[in-house]
Amino acid sequence: MGTPAVELQHVTKCFAKVVANKDVSLTVNAGEVVALLGENGAGKSTIMKILYGLYGMDEGKILIRGEEVQIKSPADAMSRGIAMIQQHFSLVPTHTAAENIILGNVHGYIPIKEYEEKLKKIAQEHGFDVPMDRPVGQLAVGQQQKIEILKALYINTSILIMDEPTAVLTPQESDNLMQFIKNFAAKGNSVVFITHKMKEVMEVADQIVVMRNGVVVDKVRREETNEQALAHMMIGQDIVPPARTDSGEETGEEILRFENVSFQEKRGTALLQDISFTLHGGEIFGIAGVSGNGQDEVCDIISGVKRPTAGRLFFCGEDISQTSIRARNAAGIGYVPVDRYRDGMVMDMTLAENVLLKGCFDKKWINKGFIRERLLNKYTDEIIQKHRVKATGWSDMAGGLSGGNQQKLVLGREVDVGTRLLVFNQPTRGLDMGAVDRIHHVIMEEKAKKKAILLVSTELTEIFEMCDRIAIMHNGRFMGIYRNGELTTEQIGLLMAGVEEKKEAAQ
Repeated sequence: MGTPAVELQHVTKCFAKVVANKDVSLTVNAGEVVALLGENGAGKSTIMKILYGLYGMDEGKILIRGEEVQIKSPADAMSRGIAMIQQHFSLVPTHTAAENIILGNVHGYIPIKEYEEKLKKIAQEHGFDVPMDRPVGQLAVGQQQKIEILKALYINTSILIMDEPTAVLTPQESDNLMQFIKNFAAKGNSVVFITHKMKEVMEVADQIVVMRNGVVVDKVRREETNEQALAHMMIGQDIVPPARTDSGEETGEEILRFENVSFQEKRGTALLQDISFTLHGGEIFGIAGVSGNGQDEVCDIISGVKRPTAGRLFFCGEDISQTSIRARNAAGIGYVPVDRYRDGMVMDMTLAENVLLKGCFDKKWINKGFIRERLLNKYTDEIIQKHRVKATGWSDMAGGLSGGNQQKLVLGREVDVGTRLLVFNQPTRGLDMGAVDRIHHVIMEEKAKKKAILLVSTELTEIFEMCDRIAIMHNGRFMGIYRNGELTTEQIGLLMAGVEEKKEAAQ
């Protein structure tokens, strides 16, 4: 196949005493798509950040088209045709799409209209429809993803790294992105993408590299493997998804009820518009939609972080619209937030201290103003063991755990707090298959205990596997509530994009 576009030879990277990458070697050829698989903490993002110049390596070599190079910064990488689209976009919301694309690459006087026209042509060449003159903060997530790609195309990228590229996209947008990857590679360019979605891997990857504990454990061609074999390579065991049972939605006790709930921040637009639904014991109620369409506000209103500006919220028959967070915790509402770093944990605290965060007013843990440390530490170790958190014990710092293990600790704490209602806001986002499998089994176990469960997810496969009823959300309102199985993936994807059923039928 000629000289490889990229070669990483025996790369090692350590953070203090933690070995992130150990003797990693991989090759990416021109015109090839390489998928990088592995559990959270396996070293996938680290090795790609080394290639992009965000991290320096301790040992090893990088060769670009056969020439050994020193990549000490992203500027070095971009000068050699390497671009990286990270999981969290690096865009300036108040700048226009065109301004974001040329940011850092144009100096002096900038004839912005000329650049807008030039960028429109580049976008059209790749089938992207992006308004170049609108602020990025006003654009949908799918269009922001396209802007990140156009930033790479603008600098004539030939080696494109993508970290979880479809995490926030609708099914149709994901399909379009997969088609772009195929077309981009067909022109002789190279793509490396990190993902946990086996469907994407089997659709576009030529070569699949599996990492575990910072080491490359296997390399296979797509035609030589299947999804089950890849899952086994990743975590060392087979994945057995939990069996979904029909809910008692019709007969179970009503736990939660929204009555025409709306929410609007001061001098802002309406983030929720006239939301109504009920949730019963033993039922999993799913909310599907692209991130940023009001799902977070629904969860925050249930947990008490925000108060509705209109409508009422009932929990076990009582109006809790103005009830405090502390009272809701005590009443049996557990909440696993979308951002565990911001809302779920304190990284500089021990695991035991993080477990205490939701129970610091509970007499169970406090005796005459003092923490019952021995009891708390024992309980934390029980959570660690029960939920298979990879930690040495209660005294470990939360920031030292991988994302999946942090999430499992938060999950263990919240399922005990939530004796009646559990709210999960994207509980498996960015997690590996092993962590996802564990969380799914816990959710089904809690359902069997007749708890009411609200599950917000952008992953339609997760919604289909877990939920009894599904609400599709767009622009702060429900596009409809359906029993699982009533709609196809395509129909839900259209509703997620704001296309109503009547309009769809007319088209």
